[in-house]
Amino acid sequence: MQEQDWIERAGDLFEAAMFGGDISALDRSDDVLDAVEAPLYMARGKVLHVRFLNDREQNGQELVLFERAAELYERLGDASGEADALFWVGCWHQVVKGDDATGRPYFERSYALAKSVDDRMTMSYAIRHLGFADRDAGHVDQARERLTESVTLRREIGFRPGEAAGLVALAHLAAETDDPSAALHHLDEAQSVAESCGAKAVLGWIEHARTLIRS
Repeated sequence: MQEQDWIERAGDLFEAAMFGGDISALDRSDDVLDAVEAPLYMARGKVLHVRFLNDREQNGQELVLFERAAELYERLGDASGEADALFWVGCWHQVVKGDDATGRPYFERSYALAKSVDDRMTMSYAIRHLGFADRDAGHVDQARERLTESVTLRREIGFRPGEAAGLVALAHLAAETDDPSAALHHLDEAQSVAESCGAKAVLGWIEHARTLIRS
């Protein structure tokens, strides 16, 4: 919905309730405004998350934004939006707080919701972070399976930067399980993909991973 569209729609509904006596217009107004607020909360939360990745300074407002977005998307019946928001709630717990156990059920719910509407982008994120949780718990085979599924999903939808990032994760897992040959193969493939789409940050991750494997 374009900005002018929702402003006019909300104004019309206000007048219908205020002057026309149409009380049902209040609920319709909530829907209009929720549909605007939810993606705004998501966008602000994601900005805070990237800031955390850059400076490692926690901001509790990030969690508040994602939780509120999840509530609004659930109210709107938007399964894809809710799945995305739930993933980011889980990401807060896992990545920001280092708490896999609390994050896991959010990833599981996110994956299930996203799968129900064939939202493969969100599925790829949720299954990737479930893979990280499995890795940290020592479930290497399950972790590899889930990280591989994430890469496959991203290939299917043409999410090239995400595909490259997924290959880097597989490389780290291979290195951690004493398979440097497989790790380097994943990194070579990741580099080719990252270069093809200009994913400069991922290229930095690849170089860092190569350094770790050589050491």
